This record gives sequence, C-alpha cells and structure tokens, in this order.
Amino acid sequence: MATKEEITFSRAARAGKASAQLILGKHYLFGGAGLKQNIPTALYWLHRAAIRNEEQAWTLIGTHVPFDIAVQAQDPMQLCVWYERAFDAGIVQAGLVWAKLLLSSTAGGISEVNNALPPKALAALEKAADSGIVEAQWLLAQELKRTGQLVSRPATGPADAADTATAGKVVEKGALEWATRAAANGVLQAQRALADRAWSMQDRSAFLRWATPVAYAIADQFSKSGPSAELSQADAAFLSHCAKIMHDSGAFDASDVERFGELAAQAGDKDAQFSLGIWCANMDESGERLIGPTRKSNYKKSIRWLTRAGEGGVAKAWYVLYKICVRPNTGLSQFSASQAQRYLERAAEAGHATAQLELGTAIWRGRHSKESNDVLAAYWLQKAAAQGNGDALVFLRKIATRATPAPWAQAAQRQLTHDLVGTYPFFAARIDLAALFGLSLPEVLLLDLNAADQGHCLLIDIRPLHARIKRRLILIRTAEERLALTRITRHFANIDCGPNGPEGNYRQRLYLAQKLIPVSSGQRKALLKSAVKPI
Repeated sequence: MATKEEITFSRAARAGKASAQLILGKHYLFGGAGLKQNIPTALYWLHRAAIRNEEQAWTLIGTHVPFDIAVQAQDPMQLCVWYERAFDAGIVQAGLVWAKLLLSSTAGGISEVNNALPPKALAALEKAADSGIVEAQWLLAQELKRTGQLVSRPATGPADAADTATAGKVVEKGALEWATRAAANGVLQAQRALADRAWSMQDRSAFLRWATPVAYAIADQFSKSGPSAELSQADAAFLSHCAKIMHDSGAFDASDVERFGELAAQAGDKDAQFSLGIWCANMDESGERLIGPTRKSNYKKSIRWLTRAGEGGVAKAWYVLYKICVRPNTGLSQFSASQAQRYLERAAEAGHATAQLELGTAIWRGRHSKESNDVLAAYWLQKAAAQGNGDALVFLRKIATRATPAPWAQAAQRQLTHDLVGTYPFFAARIDLAALFGLSLPEVLLLDLNAADQGHCLLIDIRPLHARIKRRLILIRTAEERLALTRITRHFANIDCGPNGPEGNYRQRLYLAQKLIPVSSGQRKALLKSAVKPI
C-alpha cells in the first residue's frame, strides 16, 4: 500500500510541479519513501522535471541512467539534450551515453555524412575513452574506422589528395590505438578485431596475443551452452586459426590446442579437421613424421578427421592418408596396398601436385605390364608440372616430347594449293598435323588420328604397320595446339584410318605424297629416306 508521502509526491508530480517530479524521480532512482528502485520510472519523472528546468534532474539522468534504460524510452532522442548538458557539466559517462543514443538512432540524430557523429559528440566519446571507460575506447575505435572522422578536426579549407591520404592514415592509427587500449582492458570484441587484423597481416605473435583470450572465451561459452549448441562458422574458423598457430609456436599446452581444434573440426571447419588429423598422427602437412613430440599417435582418430577433411575438398588430407597407409608400424592392419593407391589417386584427382607426381611415377614404372600406362603417367605428370612441380617437369621431359614443327611438312604445306586441299582433304590434314607436331612422313601417313588424340597428348604408335618406328608421346601444351588438333581430327571423325579405309594402304598414301609434293629428286630421297617398307 502506498504511503501518504508517496501519494502526496505523486499527486504533485502529476499536477506538473517540477520539484515534486524531481523528488519522485530521485525516490525511484535510489529507492526511498516506500518506493522500490525503478530506473525506467525514475527516468520518466526526471525527464519531466528537466523539461521544467530542474538542473539537478538532467544531472541525475547523465550520472545514473545507463544507455540500456535510456534507449528503451518512448522517444530516446529527446533525452540526448540532457546527456549533452550533463557532459558539458563534466559528467564524462554522460558523453558516452549521448554518443550511443545518437548512433542507435535511425532518424534525425546523426547530422554528418555517412551517419557520422557530430564533432561535439565525437569529442565527448573521445573524452570518455581517454578517462578509461573501456566501452568508450572500443566504441571510438569502431566509429573512427567506420566513418574516417578525425576527433580534432583541422581548419576547414581546400584539401589536396596528399592531405586526404595523411588524414586517412591519422584516423587509421587512432582507431588502432583505441582498439588496442580497449583490447588491453579486456574487451573481447576489440581483442578479436585485432586478432583478425593480425591474421590478415600474417603477424603470428600479435595474433596469439589477442586471439588466445578470445579462444578461451568461445570454448568456455560453448561448453556452458550444452550439447545442443552449435558453433558458428566464424567462431570455428577463429578457433582453427588459433589452434594451428598455437601448435606451430610450441608454447601452449597440447590439451588447449586439441580442444580448440576439436571444437572447430566438429563444427565442420575443413582446415581444422585436417590440422587435427595430422596433429593426432604426429605428422606435418606433407605427411612426414614430426621429430620431437612425445604424444602417442592416434591413427584411428587421425584417419577419421582426415577423411572428413578430404571429403570436404582438402586435397592434402588424402595425401597424408596415403602416407599413413604406407608408413610401417602403425598397427593399421585393415589397410592394403590397394587402399593406399586409392588415397593417392584421390589426392591427385583433388589437385595435390606431389600426389600427382608420385602417381605418375608409379604408373610409368608399371608400363611394362600395361602399355597404355605411359599415356596415363604423362597425364598426371603434366598436371603436377602445371602447378610448378620441378621434379614432374624433369620426368615429363624424359617420357614425352613437345610439339616441334617439321620443316619438311611446312615446305609441303606451301606446295598444297587451295584446289589440292579441296581434292585431297585427308592428305592435307595429315600434312598440317606433321607441320604442327613434328611427325615424320611414315608417322603422319600411317597414324590413326582417332586413336592418337589422348586429350593431353598425341600418341604416336604405328608399330603394327611400321615396326622400325618407336611408340612416343607428344604433349599438347597450349590452347592453340589443342584447337589445331581438334580441327585436324575432325576430318577423320567416323572414318577408318586403316589400310582398308578411303585413304588406301601405305603404298597408295606414299605414292600420293610423292605426287603432291613437287620437290627435286635429291630432296625426295631425303624426304622418303625413313619411309621404308612397312610390315
């Protein structure tokens, strides 16, 4: 039941008496005269008293009413004037609330371009930050970065590009300084922002300084949230980065590294899954055993996480799985040579250059049991070489050649008139092929064009018809070579290129070559020197 004093003050306040409104507001603000503390109600009465020029009312508002209460008022922007006056009176905290009210307003409160704070409000925010209010320090850092404002504005006047650039650097430096002060005072958002900045700049020591407390906070919050909680992808990536750099630094407890890594991996972060997999196996990213760790390897757990990473598109995860399979004394009896081969193939298929080199090398060594292995080996070696693998490039040069124009075929091209090309399209196409890829006359006359094009290389094999010429591969390295070969082979689509086809047997093709390439007798002998009788 309301006391007599409370009823008296309430009636006088409703009647518009400013002093009563002030007293009633104070009672609600601190509790008293039978009233319980109620900050929102206190703000209501203090606001009405302030409108009637009760100076103590806006002083109390600026000193004791926080932003969270003010922003819930019916019209928060009407309160800005009281916080501004309180700030002018030396109440630093009021400047922070005033700035926050302006920033939270969607209409009318922000007068500067890009919704920036007015200069006076920005100065109030800076003063609050400078006084040691950590919330103000972080808010000021965010505001400087967002709007590019200078707290202490230079004299107005024309500014050139150099002035603008200098001002931008000053603002950026100021934002960084305030963010650093806020982070040093324990503001997790500031610590995370600085950690993200350090990560982007590849500054590992700075990253660890700011990221470690944030990582602990994320992990602790997640563990308190219960089994149904889900870690966000941003938090998972953050923990993944933290675990990796903590591991690389060697200056942190192994349990923390594993804890952060597992949380990120369970949330689906592929990098974390891979890092956790090699961590459990005591291996580096190339699949080599780490020297020094005293932790016992857990290969079953490693394989589980590496498999998930590989299925998520991490090529190196398949390669490390292959290395685990071929490593002795792992106790993994369920893995066979075929399983190891499959892991290597998956790594190569996913684009892992070293896996492509090893797969190509292994396939090449098995060419005696399967002749077509040379084509497949060249494919994987070419893939690895395209990624800059020097060993693959060296090996590739040993098993295949590059397209080199054949002078004799280039000379023959010049002899073929438009009418001859139209009359003998197959022969003209073969001469074009020889001129581009450097084929001999027997090779170009006998080659089955439909079987020769292997996509990544040209397979030259006419041994069934000409035993003296060895099987060889010519690489297709450029888009121009690919387009030219496609154009040439299009003439032979659905055509029998053998001796029973429309081009006739080797003798007939050789006779046509002698007929259509008008050269001297000496040149013809040199040209046809390698064209011995086929088997």
